[in-house]
Amino acid sequence: MTAKARKLIHRTITAIRNAAQIAIDTAYAILDGDLRGAIRTGDMLDRLGIQLPDGQASWYGRHVAKAYRAAHNGQDAPRAWVRHRTTGRWIHPFVYAANDPALIEGLFSYKATAGLISQASFTEAA
Repeated sequence: MTAKARKLIHRTITAIRNAAQIAIDTAYAILDGDLRGAIRTGDMLDRLGIQLPDGQASWYGRHVAKAYRAAHNGQDAPRAWVRHRTTGRWIHPFVYAANDPALIEGLFSYKATAGLISQASFTEAA
């Protein structure tokens, strides 16, 4: 994201907050639109009980993004404004539907997570 785009987003959020006198969390949620039910790749790892350092978790996210693009003719997944779980800074990661096949494909294509799961556990659940 360019510096110009960041400034525009910051100005938009400030304008929303000033006009409506709302909290910053609510302002970011307004910008996102309706993304209920969407999860980040880190949330998927947490649901499965897989603990990876931030550096490795981001690589899992890259594998998921690649699988998503392959399934959706090169288009990126939607993004949402959320707070980073360790630093508390606002970040703008891709989010996916909880049942998106790209989340599972990313688990199998990334070497660090492929050894932690088995194909049988996902086929039995389906």
